[in-house]
Amino acid sequence: MEKLRILIPKGRIFESISKLFSEAGIPVSLADRTYRPDIGVDWLDAKIMKPQNVGELLELGSHDAGFTGIDWIKENGSDVEEVMNLGFDKVRIVAAVPAEMNEETLRSRTLVVATEYANIAEEWLKASGYKYRIVRTFGATEVFPPDDADMIIDNTSTGQTLKDNGLRIIATIMESSTRFAASKAAMADPEKRSRIEELAMLFKAVLDGRDKVMLEMNVTEENFSALADGLPSMRSPTVSPLYGTDGFAIKIAVNRQEVPALIPLLRKLGATDIVEYELRKVVL
Repeated sequence: MEKLRILIPKGRIFESISKLFSEAGIPVSLADRTYRPDIGVDWLDAKIMKPQNVGELLELGSHDAGFTGIDWIKENGSDVEEVMNLGFDKVRIVAAVPAEMNEETLRSRTLVVATEYANIAEEWLKASGYKYRIVRTFGATEVFPPDDADMIIDNTSTGQTLKDNGLRIIATIMESSTRFAASKAAMADPEKRSRIEELAMLFKAVLDGRDKVMLEMNVTEENFSALADGLPSMRSPTVSPLYGTDGFAIKIAVNRQEVPALIPLLRKLGATDIVEYELRKVVL
């Protein structure tokens, strides 16, 4: 079988994706000034590419699968198949203007709008009824107002950079996060589709593992029923008898955020010797 060709984005997304691969058991490493990472299985071939280009290259069929934000898939109108939402690098695509500019002023002129998202901006500005001219930017969009633009349409995670540059958000146009996507041609190929789905299963197992922890505890026979009834669990808890006593050892996987409230409850229900530890993967 030919190798599955995947695209991994440059920049901060690369760190998230390489960590995901590593936790899935497929190490990825990249030497300085190279665009072909070493990847830990012989059936994958990876290339580094800007996230803006990933969707288009998948649509063209030059690669089989890749990672990019849904914002860039929409911006380029890429006809690809979304395999899963990884939830990394969550951002909002927003419209922002100088803090002192009000809606009446915005409606009274033909706005100069600076953005990397020319197509998303065009669709939103037209639907909102503004008069406008779009100036395409290539990074650092927030520096354009007020001298060179009346409005920007840009991505933000917290909005703090916009505030620091004297801008206020007037609308959220869309929300975005990193997606694992594939070309239509690859998904139509049974062998490639199987490989892509195997990767997706591993990624989901890693992400589910990050959200959960394992709790182990002991309980006497007298307290067992009350404790078992109070346990949350992905499935029924694992229970085994303790050697030489009338008690039981119990093991459960729980959501990480439940632990601070759950451990005191377990103690009240008679649990002892409670141990919490990390999970690497969870396959349901």
